[in-house]
Amino acid sequence: MTRRTLFSAFVTTVLPPVILFGIVVISWHFAVTWFRLKPYVFPHPLAVWQAMGADAPILGRAIVYTGSAALCGFGISLVLGTLIAFVFAQSRMIRASAYPYFIFLQTVPVVAIAPLIVRWCGYGYQSVVLVAAILSLFPILSNGTQGLLEIDPDLLDLFRLNNASRWQTLIKLRFPSAVPGILAGARTSSGLAVVGAIVGEYFVGYGSERFGLGILIETTINSSETDRLFAAILTSTLFGIAIFGLINLISATILRRWYDGPVEHRR
Repeated sequence: MTRRTLFSAFVTTVLPPVILFGIVVISWHFAVTWFRLKPYVFPHPLAVWQAMGADAPILGRAIVYTGSAALCGFGISLVLGTLIAFVFAQSRMIRASAYPYFIFLQTVPVVAIAPLIVRWCGYGYQSVVLVAAILSLFPILSNGTQGLLEIDPDLLDLFRLNNASRWQTLIKLRFPSAVPGILAGARTSSGLAVVGAIVGEYFVGYGSERFGLGILIETTINSSETDRLFAAILTSTLFGIAIFGLINLISATILRRWYDGPVEHRR
């Protein structure tokens, strides 16, 4: 990749959100100053920055716990969602019978199933991973199933003419065609996994010895430390963006090697 290409990618992908973030911070500063907002209502951005610096060790440990739970939940949803999509692509009856229940699983509030998760798995890391996996499963399942079913009829006829088995058609035709859909679902699910881990920590937690970003947010809310609350929220946001960017980079790399030519028109 040439320097000109790197500079163009920086200008088009990195610079715009950085500029927008700067505009938001400046507007935030003037809003707090102009309206003389109380710190416990809306803290000054400098106070939030100082809180992030003071709580850096705590935030770092929280990111480790939350990040590991989010990545484990995302990995489970990626494998499980892809396997279920394979099954759905092979049987219309199974797809029609089971698909509505996965929609229900996606729409049910975590607060409603949190007591059941605690009863089944107890408080701790495994319950947080389970919540993250539940919230991040559906996009992979939905996009994967759609990709496995939307196949060029001419290619299907070609495989039938060559007496290809169902397994050969699945592995050599349907799965390669579904890769962009699965990766698109993975990009969405990566952000949902982070949200699921934070929400899971908020409801099921790790116990008194360990805590992630969700518990840190809950603690700062209860103590009315708004600057620390904003610092925890901002850290969670930046962490979610970093995970999404990492998955997006991996997806782009896979698609670039999987297909010849530009990948933007493959989906």
